[in-house]
Amino acid sequence: MFCIACGTPLAPGLSYCNRCGTSLKERSESKALPITAFLTAITLIGLIGLGIMLGGTMTLRREANLAEELIGFFMLFTFLIVIITEVLLVRQLSKLTNPPERKTIDAPRQFPQQFVAPNQLHPGDPQPLAEHVPSVTENTTRTLEYSRNDPGR
Repeated sequence: MFCIACGTPLAPGLSYCNRCGTSLKERSESKALPITAFLTAITLIGLIGLGIMLGGTMTLRREANLAEELIGFFMLFTFLIVIITEVLLVRQLSKLTNPPERKTIDAPRQFPQQFVAPNQLHPGDPQPLAEHVPSVTENTTRTLEYSRNDPGR
C-alpha cells in the first residue's frame, strides 16, 4: 500500500502516513445529496414553468381577453426563462459530477543553438531524482521494543 499524497510505501493498518501525515482513512463524503437536490430542482422548475406557461395563457385568454399575439409573446417569454434556468442548473450539475481537470504546465521549450544568445545561461544536464528519504518518525515507534530487548538494562 502506498500513500496517495506522497507515494511512500506504508505498513498495513496505519491511519496516517509516516512521511507527510495524510489521513489514510477512507472519506465517507457523499455527493449524492447535492446531485439529488439539483435533479429535484431541475424537475420542479420545469414542471412549475410549464404550469405557469399553460395556466397563464388560459387566464390571459379568459379573464384579460388579450390578443393571441400577446399571449404567444407571454408563452415564448415564459418558455425562454424556464429553458435558461434549466440549462444553468444542468451546467452546475455537470460541474458537480465531473472531476475538475488538472492543469498541466508544459516544460519550457528548448530552442536550437542558433536562437540562443551567447550571453545566456544554458541549463545543465538533467540530474536523476534523489533516492527516497526516510521519514524522521519512521523508527520512533519501535524504540520501546528495542529498550525491552536490550540486555544492558
